[in-house]
Amino acid sequence: MVTTPLGTRRTPLLNLLPVQGAVSWVRRGEGLVGWGEADRLEVSGPGALAEASAWWADRCARTDVTDPLGVPGSGPVVFASVAFDPAVGTSVFVVPEVVVGRRGGQTWVTTTGDAADRPVLETSGEEADTSIGQLAYADGALDPVTWCGAVARAVERIDAGELAKVVLARDLLVTADHPLDPRRLLLRLASRFPDCWTFAVDGLLGATPELLLRRTGRELSSRVLAGTAARGADAEDARLADALVHSAKDLAEHEYAVASLAQALRPFCATLDVPSSPQLLTLPNVRHLSTDVRGTQRRDSTAGLLDLVDAVHPTAAVCGTPTPAAARVIAELEGMDRGRYAGPVGWLDARGDGEFGLALRCAQLTGGDGGAQARLFAGCGIVAGSDPEAELVETKNKLAAFQAALED
Repeated sequence: MVTTPLGTRRTPLLNLLPVQGAVSWVRRGEGLVGWGEADRLEVSGPGALAEASAWWADRCARTDVTDPLGVPGSGPVVFASVAFDPAVGTSVFVVPEVVVGRRGGQTWVTTTGDAADRPVLETSGEEADTSIGQLAYADGALDPVTWCGAVARAVERIDAGELAKVVLARDLLVTADHPLDPRRLLLRLASRFPDCWTFAVDGLLGATPELLLRRTGRELSSRVLAGTAARGADAEDARLADALVHSAKDLAEHEYAVASLAQALRPFCATLDVPSSPQLLTLPNVRHLSTDVRGTQRRDSTAGLLDLVDAVHPTAAVCGTPTPAAARVIAELEGMDRGRYAGPVGWLDARGDGEFGLALRCAQLTGGDGGAQARLFAGCGIVAGSDPEAELVETKNKLAAFQAALED
């Protein structure tokens, strides 16, 4: 395996991707993309992430590496898409044959296997197909009326004291006349949501605003999102923003999410900085309450990034609180298998550095790369006082992010 510096080459990373086997993790033009498959692990069951961590450590130990850069994302890299419930669903780990990275203006390429003998970027740069024809949408597991009924039942159980918060999601099915080119979707998502992480792993692609965990050396960081409001025009937009930062319901929902992350991360940290109040994160279609949490891992902690991800997932941002009760309510009311939606997605290198977001604002392409069908997902946090119709509107606003990438 060889990492080769490419200087300040500025070809947009997503433009390099081929049709088949594309993986990505890109924000503001920097990050990692890859293609080809040098190795792959699919794992499920109790201890799935521990098994994946051991597999990755063993693979790295057996790999001869030439890496003159030694920066996060150079050398061996595995892309991962973890099931929402790793004990039940299948998590996927892919080691690409070619990885192109960009960080701080420095670009590099890492090649492995047969790809190391080919000219750099030889297989990339095909023009994305922009014609998908007509789109047909259909309800997923639950139609809107039934889903609103599920929200109402969740509120009843919250009022009864069974739990404080639960995140309920719904899915939307879309069929196109022509194959869906994942590169086209990624390019449109990255253009519309530059402050999100545009990801693709094994047919699951999206643009997530939420960073579950980043590890650089022993420094840890996370961006927690919970509490959402739609955007408006001019004065209405300002009113909606002000209402969000003063909403008791949304602030409570956000606090549950921050507390669950901090509680899970604190045993591993020598220091942990948790701001006392959230900020506003403004995206083109919605606003979120946002809190950036930062910490330093204890020197006597041997936990790797996948161990930390396993410890903090699922947070209340995608499941609820308390976690066991919320998971039970999701299983009873949501009516669908989330698969890898709302699970950790990102990358890990041989040094233990990496980034994992949560697979939100995403779709699972069916029939492999270039298939003509996709399953879109969106969810929202349900707490005391949640209104089913308002929560349905929130899911529609979130689904619109991916629908715009399909329809533009």
